[in-house]
Amino acid sequence: MERKSLLGLWAIILLFQFSMAQENVAISWWNPAESNSLVVEGQAWQGEVVSTYQRLPKLAEGVVREAVWNLSKHSAGLSLRFRTDAKSIMVRYKVKGNHAMPHMPATGVSGVDLYAKTSDGDWRWYRGKYSFADTIQYKYSNIDPKEKYHDKGREYQLYLPLYNEVEWLEIGIPEDAVLEPLPLRQEKPIVVYGTSIAHGACASRPGMAWTSILGRGLDRPLINLAFSGNGRMEEEVINYITEIDAKIFVLDCMPNLGATKDRSLEEVRQLIISGVKQIRKKHSSTPILLVEHDGYSDGAVDADRYKTYTDLNRIVKEAFAQLQSVGVRDIYLLTKEELNLSMESFVDGTHPTDLGMMEYAVAYEKALRGILKEPMGDISTTIPVTQAREPEMYPWEGRHQELLKMNRDSAPKICFFGNSITHYWGGEPKATLSNGADSWKANLDELQVRNFGFGWDRVENVLWRIYHDELDGFEAQQIVLMIGTNNEHLNTDEEILQGLELVINAIKDRQPNARVLLLGLLPKVDKEERMRNLNQAIAALATSKNVNYTDIGGVLLDKDQKIDASLFSDGLHPNAKGYRKLGKILKLALHEGAN
Repeated sequence: MERKSLLGLWAIILLFQFSMAQENVAISWWNPAESNSLVVEGQAWQGEVVSTYQRLPKLAEGVVREAVWNLSKHSAGLSLRFRTDAKSIMVRYKVKGNHAMPHMPATGVSGVDLYAKTSDGDWRWYRGKYSFADTIQYKYSNIDPKEKYHDKGREYQLYLPLYNEVEWLEIGIPEDAVLEPLPLRQEKPIVVYGTSIAHGACASRPGMAWTSILGRGLDRPLINLAFSGNGRMEEEVINYITEIDAKIFVLDCMPNLGATKDRSLEEVRQLIISGVKQIRKKHSSTPILLVEHDGYSDGAVDADRYKTYTDLNRIVKEAFAQLQSVGVRDIYLLTKEELNLSMESFVDGTHPTDLGMMEYAVAYEKALRGILKEPMGDISTTIPVTQAREPEMYPWEGRHQELLKMNRDSAPKICFFGNSITHYWGGEPKATLSNGADSWKANLDELQVRNFGFGWDRVENVLWRIYHDELDGFEAQQIVLMIGTNNEHLNTDEEILQGLELVINAIKDRQPNARVLLLGLLPKVDKEERMRNLNQAIAALATSKNVNYTDIGGVLLDKDQKIDASLFSDGLHPNAKGYRKLGKILKLALHEGAN
């Protein structure tokens, strides 16, 4: 018995020592404020702020009201993106204000929130152990850094506090791990001007604010310019908002525009009309979304509260109709009924719970997908997502950003979308591997074809890229599409076709004057019949969508309709000889489209 007790004691001591060893792992700390590049996501005036984690530029002090300026110091909507292979992540930081509010917990007011993306573009949330003191600390442990396709680590997004000012912040990882800050995304952002609700009240944590949920849902940068109690459609604030090159402007200020002794409902109407016209003066075609008051959960039993939001919603409807009547285009209205918050969606009758925040985000995403022409479905091929399946070969997001820059600098005549078969063929932007460079140069360079191929891409990844501006801002002559090979082992033919149909629609919406050429998928070893049947269905889809179709892969088959192994490097990717054959036939198809 005594021996067993001693063994048990030794086990406890060893466990304690192991635990202490784990706690005493050497940590390497990264301070984003000292980064050599701009890294704060969601900040419209990078490099122009007084402090790293503020929202308005320093020039706004003394121009906007003091209350707005002070609230702009809150880090609502700001986040940090990075990639790491660490098995644990620590965050330590200090804030200036109170940690919590009576109706909102410290984790929402002053906490941080960590999300990650898998290699297939799916979001994951991480639970952190936290302590709130003079220095707030979060620790995320037991992280498996390995992905399905690689062990380079995941892409993380750390949301900053919603209702507090961050004085300083550091992110720590074990010294044997690597942390890589991710560059700011270049897509046009969603810009939200709003009240305490858009500011984040009363989410339980930053990632549950409706703006955060919407940003993840649309996977697009979002600029949060909501100021609690002070979203009042003020000219001075809107002047700064118009400095942003936005994808869409959202004006969600009605909860702060109730009639008072100093402001009549008619004045509210004029504020709405003036604000929209102020934006439209600088942004002639950028969509503007007006949003009604979401209501109060006690409106059914409090006549005064009911009258407040029904009067405001009548006014915003009238202002919206008046703007349309005088020819203001590309404006939209999101109604209270579409927001559809329930009685259980509020903390205090005014501010949403996490449930209410989710309902907000769902309504917003539905509205914005319609306005921006970014529909999605329920199956994987129709849900636009990013991917990072081979970071050892190339940075997927980096290639996307490179294409956006190239398109801004010089418009391509022909855009060739595809996967690794296209990516590693040749052309610009250059890849680390080019198996058909001579074929590309001989056949496609003179036609000014730009390579929009991304290794390991599936249909849903191309859909994401088109939704995220790769065909915006220029007019192409032809769009070539060869995608679906990497879906073959995951999806049915019908699912692949559904995704391709969304991609074709997205191309036509953004490039209505371009000729669309849909290519059949190349044959695969031991899958020749499946690919042949799938290509017949793709050809039928092309006919139904009134786009052109060509099967260039037939030149890679032998007389028995099996792949000619001498033309492939691995039964899937052509070798240099195979690319030469493909280049000649594709050149002919493109010449036909140019004439």
